[in-house]
Order: sequence, then structure tokens, then C-alpha cells
Amino acid sequence: MKNSTGIGLSMIAISGFDLRITTRSSVNKIGNSDVAVQEYHTATIHAVRTKMTERFSFSARPSRAYVADTIALIMFFTTTGIINERFIACMSWDDVMRARLLGAALMVPVGRPYGIWRDWIVTHAKPTRTSQIMWDSLALLSFQVPIYGAIIALSGATGGGLLRGMMGAAVMMIVLGRPYGAFLNFIRRFFGLPPGGKKPMSLKN
Repeated sequence: MKNSTGIGLSMIAISGFDLRITTRSSVNKIGNSDVAVQEYHTATIHAVRTKMTERFSFSARPSRAYVADTIALIMFFTTTGIINERFIACMSWDDVMRARLLGAALMVPVGRPYGIWRDWIVTHAKPTRTSQIMWDSLALLSFQVPIYGAIIALSGATGGGLLRGMMGAAVMMIVLGRPYGAFLNFIRRFFGLPPGGKKPMSLKN
């Protein structure tokens, strides 16, 4: 291995990933023995693998979060929506079916935005159970009730039925805020994701 002076910065391109490796002033400082060279190349390969793993993990995580939050929203609110529309708003089964189909279609683009909204709202909660329940309920109430009102209005609810439906939904969102938050975190764990709504370490003190 020939001596070299002044190796400052090397660029290694592997599978479209650029990894910058800063070496010492010369290869002589690493050592000319076969063992030292092998250790140097092993460390380089390990750094490349670590970089690639971080990139793939970063790109895959948002898609898993989208799927998890969407499934949680559809499963939870299809069930509770049927109860509210049929037994509180007194809508016919045909109207309930239309509302649930429309609701499921709207939940696909709304699931992840609500998950992000809920996580941000819950960071304002104190460590007490009462505070966590209050902020979880506020997140669900503020985000879902306007959307729900639009769904049942487009599905045939009018006048008193529309008002009762929205009032019933508001009460349900207050009651179900914390249960849905727990259900959402359960689904996220199933997909290998951390629960949301945690404050950064710098904000806990």
C-alpha cells in the first residue's frame, strides 16, 4: 500500500446514497499492516450500512403511520357512527349505510392528518389522567365534529335530525376522545410504531 499525503475527504456512492467519510491526514496514521487496513474497511462498510438503514427506515415509517392511523379511524368510528346515526339521530338504515360508506371514503385522507393533529394537541396535556382525558377529547371534538356534520348532511340528515346528529356526535367525541386515543396507540404498536402525543425530552422539565 503506497504512502499518501493529505487525504482530506473521500466520497463513496453506493446505491444512490452519498456517504462522506473524513479520514485523518494520511493513511499512514491508520497503519500499513493488513489488520489495520481490514479494520478500516470494515468500519467503512459498517458506516455505509448504517446510513442506508437510516434512509430506508425514514422513508418507510410515514407510510406505516398513514396506514395505521387510517385503519384505526375507520374501525373505531364506523362502529360508533352506526350507533349515533341509527339510535340517536334516528336515521334510516339506508341513510346510515350511505353515511358510513361516505365516512369511510373521507377517513382515508383524514386519518393521518387527525393523528398528527391529535399528537400535537395531547402534548399540551399534563401528566395527570384528567388533563390527558380533557386534551384527547378536545382534539377529537375540534377535528371530527365539523367533518361528521358534513357527512350526515350529505347523506340525507336535515333540520332537527342534523342538529341532533351533530350534538350527539359532540357528546360522543367528548366521551370517546380518550378511548380512541388509546385505541390509536394500540394500532400504532401493532404496526411497530411508537405512540404519539409525547413531549420532546427538552419540554418535559
